[in-house]
Amino acid sequence: MQRRDFLSTTAQASLGALVLPSFSKSSPLFFKMSLAEWSLRQPIRKEQMTNLDFPRIAKEFYGIDAVEYVNQFFLDKVKDQEYLRELKQRADDLGVTNVLIMLDLWEYPTASPVESERIKSAEKHYEWIDAAQAIGCHGVRINANGYEGKSPEEAADLFVDTLIRLSDYAKPMNMNIMVENHGDYSSNGKWLAMVMKKTNRDNVGTLPDFGNTRIAKDEEYDRYQLVEELMPYAIGVSAKTTEFNRKGKEANMDYERLMTIVKDADFNGYVGVEFGGKLEEMHKKDGIMLTKKLLERVGGQLS
Repeated sequence: MQRRDFLSTTAQASLGALVLPSFSKSSPLFFKMSLAEWSLRQPIRKEQMTNLDFPRIAKEFYGIDAVEYVNQFFLDKVKDQEYLRELKQRADDLGVTNVLIMLDLWEYPTASPVESERIKSAEKHYEWIDAAQAIGCHGVRINANGYEGKSPEEAADLFVDTLIRLSDYAKPMNMNIMVENHGDYSSNGKWLAMVMKKTNRDNVGTLPDFGNTRIAKDEEYDRYQLVEELMPYAIGVSAKTTEFNRKGKEANMDYERLMTIVKDADFNGYVGVEFGGKLEEMHKKDGIMLTKKLLERVGGQLS
């Protein structure tokens, strides 16, 4: 069996035997849509597809022509120029835009109280900024971590130090640094907004995620307040979903309210489709496609 046929067969099995839909053009949305690779973590981890296959799956299976990569799925390729050229060429051949790379470098704390560790973290992130530029992305998403035991103000100052280093490195390449609410202090909208004000760089902003609201073990930040506080600094948006009801709506989020906040912020960039629900759910009803249709429906109404 040819690799292309194999990928088509295995991907369809993994994604719930999805039949290729007929994509119709509806009224223009006020935003652009991309697909977050995290949504496909199961078939990638099962080796039913690879990172190189991601642009094709996004375009041919989902009708989405922009993608957001996750560095976990090609960690050993950050300096492999031949691999990066092939990845870019595959996307270019399909007419797919490479938007960003989501970086999860937890072992390199960005807000460590030890300066040498922050410098090491910045240098490791530099490698991925280079890789993101090589494949045509406009930026990378990073995390705030390593500040355990520090007050919110102390943690903010430590993180800002790294953000400024990354900003200075990325600026000559016209690359952006985006911070996602990813738990703890970063999921406190006021804290992350404070970080943005302290950093005060035009190529540093937020990537508001509709999920990731936990700020403590048993405490959640108000989802809608969080998105509203982060949207003034947003370079991208992560439209996460975890569960759908029978009407095709997100069971735990008011998507109309969330997307109204996005629109009211005059945002017209990329909104990433990210299905973060139970992996087995994709075998019953395709979470990616449900998220895409939800965004199209709500976005169309708001447009």
